[in-house]
Amino acid sequence: MAEYTSTATQTVASGQNVLFTEKSNCGKSCNIMHRGGSGIVTLRGSNNCCNPAKYRVSFGGNIAVAAGGTVGAISIAIAIAGEPLYGSTATVTPAAIGDFFNVYTSAVITVPCNCCLTVAVENASTATAIDVANANLIAERIC
Repeated sequence: MAEYTSTATQTVASGQNVLFTEKSNCGKSCNIMHRGGSGIVTLRGSNNCCNPAKYRVSFGGNIAVAAGGTVGAISIAIAIAGEPLYGSTATVTPAAIGDFFNVYTSAVITVPCNCCLTVAVENASTATAIDVANANLIAERIC
Protein backbone atom coordinates (compact mmCIF):
# COMPACT_ATOMS: atom_id res chain seq x y z
CA MET A 1 0.00 0.00 0.00
CA ALA A 2 1.16 3.52 -0.73
CA GLU A 3 -0.34 6.83 0.30
CA TYR A 4 0.26 10.19 -1.38
CA THR A 5 -1.01 13.46 0.05
CA SER A 6 -0.99 17.20 -0.43
CA THR A 7 -2.43 19.29 2.38
CA ALA A 8 -1.96 22.71 0.78
CA THR A 9 -4.76 24.11 -1.37
CA GLN A 10 -3.95 23.92 -5.08
CA THR A 11 -5.83 25.24 -8.09
CA VAL A 12 -6.32 22.54 -10.74
CA ALA A 13 -7.38 23.53 -14.26
CA SER A 14 -10.02 21.54 -16.10
CA GLY A 15 -8.54 18.28 -17.41
CA GLN A 16 -5.39 18.58 -15.26
CA ASN A 17 -4.13 16.38 -12.41
CA VAL A 18 -4.05 16.95 -8.67
CA LEU A 19 -0.41 17.05 -7.53
CA PHE A 20 0.83 15.04 -4.55
CA THR A 21 3.76 16.37 -2.51
CA GLU A 22 4.09 13.91 0.38
CA LYS A 23 4.26 10.12 0.31
CA SER A 24 4.46 7.19 2.67
CA ASN A 25 7.03 4.41 2.47
CA CYS A 26 5.59 1.36 0.75
CA GLY A 27 8.29 -1.15 1.61
CA LYS A 28 10.80 -3.24 -0.36
CA SER A 29 8.40 -5.04 -2.70
CA CYS A 30 6.59 -1.90 -3.82
CA ASN A 31 5.10 -2.01 -7.31
CA ILE A 32 3.69 1.49 -6.89
CA MET A 33 5.88 4.40 -8.01
CA HIS A 34 5.55 8.18 -7.76
CA ARG A 35 7.82 11.18 -8.23
CA GLY A 36 7.28 13.79 -5.52
CA GLY A 37 5.29 16.80 -6.73
CA SER A 38 3.80 14.86 -9.64
CA GLY A 39 0.17 13.94 -10.11
CA ILE A 40 0.92 10.59 -11.75
CA VAL A 41 1.29 7.27 -9.92
CA THR A 42 2.55 4.20 -11.81
CA LEU A 43 1.15 0.75 -10.97
CA ARG A 44 3.22 -2.25 -12.05
CA GLY A 45 1.72 -5.60 -13.03
CA SER A 46 2.89 -9.11 -12.17
CA ASN A 47 6.02 -10.55 -13.73
CA ASN A 48 4.91 -14.19 -13.59
CA CYS A 49 2.03 -13.81 -16.10
CA CYS A 50 -0.25 -16.17 -14.17
CA ASN A 51 -2.71 -13.45 -13.25
CA PRO A 52 -2.91 -9.72 -13.81
CA ALA A 53 -2.38 -7.48 -10.79
CA LYS A 54 -5.37 -5.70 -9.26
CA TYR A 55 -5.16 -2.47 -7.30
CA ARG A 56 -7.73 -0.44 -5.41
CA VAL A 57 -7.06 3.26 -5.93
CA SER A 58 -8.93 5.63 -3.61
CA PHE A 59 -9.04 9.40 -3.46
CA GLY A 60 -10.45 11.70 -0.82
CA GLY A 61 -10.17 15.46 -0.50
CA ASN A 62 -11.96 18.77 -0.41
CA ILE A 63 -12.94 20.60 -3.62
CA ALA A 64 -14.39 24.03 -4.40
CA VAL A 65 -14.89 26.33 -7.39
CA ALA A 66 -11.68 28.34 -7.75
CA ALA A 67 -11.64 32.15 -7.63
CA GLY A 68 -12.70 33.58 -10.97
CA GLY A 69 -14.69 30.45 -11.81
CA THR A 70 -18.39 30.04 -12.44
CA VAL A 71 -20.55 28.56 -9.69
CA GLY A 72 -21.99 25.21 -10.75
CA ALA A 73 -21.33 21.48 -10.61
CA ILE A 74 -17.67 20.48 -10.27
CA SER A 75 -16.19 17.00 -10.58
CA ILE A 76 -13.07 15.01 -9.88
CA ALA A 77 -12.29 11.50 -11.17
CA ILE A 78 -9.59 8.84 -11.10
CA ALA A 79 -7.92 8.64 -14.51
CA ILE A 80 -5.96 5.86 -16.22
CA ALA A 81 -3.33 6.94 -18.78
CA GLY A 82 -4.90 10.40 -18.89
CA GLU A 83 -8.49 9.27 -19.43
CA PRO A 84 -10.98 9.73 -16.58
CA LEU A 85 -12.88 6.70 -15.34
CA TYR A 86 -16.34 8.22 -15.41
CA GLY A 87 -17.59 5.55 -13.00
CA SER A 88 -15.21 7.02 -10.42
CA THR A 89 -16.44 10.61 -10.80
CA ALA A 90 -17.34 12.52 -7.65
CA THR A 91 -19.54 15.58 -8.32
CA VAL A 92 -20.71 18.38 -6.02
CA THR A 93 -22.54 21.67 -6.62
CA PRO A 94 -21.29 24.46 -4.36
CA ALA A 95 -23.52 27.52 -3.80
CA ALA A 96 -20.60 29.96 -3.96
CA ILE A 97 -16.96 30.22 -5.01
CA GLY A 98 -14.71 28.89 -2.25
CA ASP A 99 -17.37 26.65 -0.65
CA PHE A 100 -15.49 23.38 -0.04
CA PHE A 101 -17.11 19.95 -0.18
CA ASN A 102 -15.51 16.67 0.87
CA VAL A 103 -15.41 14.05 -1.90
CA TYR A 104 -14.33 10.41 -2.04
CA THR A 105 -14.04 7.96 -4.89
CA SER A 106 -12.33 4.65 -5.59
CA ALA A 107 -11.79 2.21 -8.44
CA VAL A 108 -10.38 -1.28 -8.91
CA ILE A 109 -7.75 -1.21 -11.65
CA THR A 110 -6.41 -4.29 -13.42
CA VAL A 111 -2.82 -4.12 -14.66
CA PRO A 112 -1.84 -6.70 -17.30
CA CYS A 113 1.17 -8.98 -16.77
CA ASN A 114 4.57 -7.43 -17.47
CA CYS A 115 2.94 -4.04 -17.95
CA CYS A 116 2.43 -0.75 -16.14
CA LEU A 117 -0.45 1.73 -15.98
CA THR A 118 -0.42 5.32 -14.85
CA VAL A 119 -3.20 6.65 -12.66
CA ALA A 120 -4.01 10.17 -11.54
CA VAL A 121 -6.80 12.23 -10.02
CA GLU A 122 -8.14 14.64 -12.63
CA ASN A 123 -10.36 17.71 -12.56
CA ALA A 124 -13.23 16.31 -14.65
CA SER A 125 -15.17 19.59 -14.58
CA THR A 126 -15.86 21.13 -17.97
CA ALA A 127 -13.94 24.40 -18.34
CA THR A 128 -13.91 25.23 -14.61
CA ALA A 129 -10.81 25.36 -12.43
CA ILE A 130 -11.22 23.91 -8.96
CA ASP A 131 -9.39 24.29 -5.68
CA VAL A 132 -8.33 21.02 -4.05
CA ALA A 133 -7.25 20.81 -0.39
CA ASN A 134 -6.16 17.89 1.80
CA ALA A 135 -5.79 15.59 -1.21
CA ASN A 136 -5.16 11.95 -0.28
CA LEU A 137 -4.59 9.12 -2.75
CA ILE A 138 -4.17 5.52 -1.57
CA ALA A 139 -3.10 2.73 -3.93
CA GLU A 140 -3.16 -0.80 -2.56
CA ARG A 141 -2.56 -4.08 -4.33
CA ILE A 142 -5.52 -6.36 -3.64
CA CYS A 143 -4.46 -9.41 -5.70
